[in-house]
Amino acid sequence: MLKRLDWMFWLLIAIVLSRLFSMALVPMIDTTEARYGEVARLMAETGDWITPWFNYDVPFWGKPPLSFWSQALSFHLFGITEFAVRLPSWLANIGMLGLIYTLSRHLTDHRQALISTLIFATMALSFVMSGAVLTDPFLALGTTLAFVSIILTMSNPHSLWRWWFFVGLSIGLLAKGPLVLVLVGGPIFLWVLWRWQWHRVVRIPWLRGTLITALITLPWYIAAELKSPGFINYFIIGEHFLRFVDSGWQGDLYGTAHKEPFGTIWLHWIQASLPWGPIALVIVIKRWITSRQLNFFCKQELNDDQCLLLLAALFPSLFFTFSGNILWTYQLPALAPLSLLISMLIANSTTISKLKKTAFITTLAFVPFVLMFIGFYSYFYPDKLKNEKSLVAYYEQNKNPNTAPLIYIEKLPFSARFYSKGQVIQMTLPELKSLLARRNNATYFVVSSNNNLNEVISSLPAQVTVEFRNRRFTLLKNIINKSR
Repeated sequence: MLKRLDWMFWLLIAIVLSRLFSMALVPMIDTTEARYGEVARLMAETGDWITPWFNYDVPFWGKPPLSFWSQALSFHLFGITEFAVRLPSWLANIGMLGLIYTLSRHLTDHRQALISTLIFATMALSFVMSGAVLTDPFLALGTTLAFVSIILTMSNPHSLWRWWFFVGLSIGLLAKGPLVLVLVGGPIFLWVLWRWQWHRVVRIPWLRGTLITALITLPWYIAAELKSPGFINYFIIGEHFLRFVDSGWQGDLYGTAHKEPFGTIWLHWIQASLPWGPIALVIVIKRWITSRQLNFFCKQELNDDQCLLLLAALFPSLFFTFSGNILWTYQLPALAPLSLLISMLIANSTTISKLKKTAFITTLAFVPFVLMFIGFYSYFYPDKLKNEKSLVAYYEQNKNPNTAPLIYIEKLPFSARFYSKGQVIQMTLPELKSLLARRNNATYFVVSSNNNLNEVISSLPAQVTVEFRNRRFTLLKNIINKSR
């Protein structure tokens, strides 16, 4: 039996390793990924493990530090590279795959457990996030650990999993904040009402477990507020309440609101779960049509564990339905329970032996193949993407002892800060003109947006040459040589 499944195991290994390889190819993309990468780089540089920093003089109150801790540690171990900053997300993904396999093996068997992990590994969002610099992989690791732990605990109340449930909550609290309590507590509460399972939930050591969660998480929250007063108010009220209720929230200190029409989160569910979410919908709809029963969905018998998984898979969409300030990454916590349910659906509708193995493997390889192709394209044509890696590298190769720091006019991308290790300056055009009027005998490299290029060139002294251009910016060289 196991030998017949070896091909699925090795396919899983190949898919996971393909992401490990591809994440080293793609440069840091503006804005979100490069921003978080720069926050982690600043943590590694300053050695400040309490307060993440948005800039050298601006604290970052937007997210807790778990992802930044892991990325800064990775920088210390492997240097400041794309591979190092993305490695923690890849490891978080490995953790989720292990948890999915563990729970699926407990509920079904080895074969279906492998199918569950393959489905999760090849969903669009989970594959992307397994090598992206964001906080969401750690939030999803926390929610996945919590749901796996509570299901395993309810079948064996005395197992150590009852304590891992609270560790999962702690991971979420240190990765994204109180949102984890909503994403985990909401499905559990609805499940208890739906299935009337109070007697199973009370088996969880809530009092002692809550104390464990508090001991793990509160020290950092207290230290962060003491070191940077105002953090708690902004993070709890602003990031977790105002951002949710106001799609055009103007209080964001570090970016802009992502305003979307209400209900867009369900479209993100389709995008995030590609190709498996749409496949599952087709199977369900087909079975509904062939059953010729209007009450088909009501008659489907789901056991208690499947009901909880279903709620966990749908709750992020339900919760964010009436919020317009959303991203598709908000669906990541839903994908682990969804992959378990889809594997059960496939197992109940047909078997892998009845499916053509080639078609099954092709479906599994669809997302990894497409994104690997994008990765190779990005490696050979990095200037087609929103990043400043090549521009900064050109400046570093062509500067001399009389060259001033690299200057960006008006807009300074985070990727420029990351690749220059913070050695880049942002100025307005009047500030630059004033600087050039005061300085003698120096070489300046000035970066202008392509939209304002003519205005910037006309404002600079003579001997301006165009040195480098990418999709957003143009690098100009200006040599000042005034006689004394």
